[in-house]
Amino acid sequence: MAGLYFEEFSVGRTFDHAWTRTVTEMDNVLFSSLTMNVQPLHLDEEFASKTEFGQRIVNSLFTLGLMIGITVNDTTLGTTIANLGMTDVRFPKPVFHGDTIKVQTKVVSVRQSKSRPDAGIVEFSHAATNQRGEIVAECTRQALMRKKPKN
Repeated sequence: MAGLYFEEFSVGRTFDHAWTRTVTEMDNVLFSSLTMNVQPLHLDEEFASKTEFGQRIVNSLFTLGLMIGITVNDTTLGTTIANLGMTDVRFPKPVFHGDTIKVQTKVVSVRQSKSRPDAGIVEFSHAATNQRGEIVAECTRQALMRKKPKN
């Protein structure tokens, strides 16, 4: 597995994820349509052109999902049991079609699970930036992580 086990995380560990992703118009329209979000800021270029943004903005929940997704290969691929929650979700700047997103993750805390001896809880801080280095999304995520299997 590419993901790390609970014991491999330590407070302060930072991941500068190598994978980046350019967001396309199709991403935004498809995600908004699949989730039945008919907000014209995402779907209607004429409407959006008259807003303070001057163009459509990418659905923030797509941005959140992309930010978390970019982190998976380096951190939790095959070793997470479940996401327990996300807090402090913020979108300081909008994402536009054509923006390229990169992500940094920091481990905020680690603790043993009180109810599961085979798992622990890792709290991550994620921050996504665009190609201009502007933060476009950030959140804190709590994940229930597997411990290393005993041989």
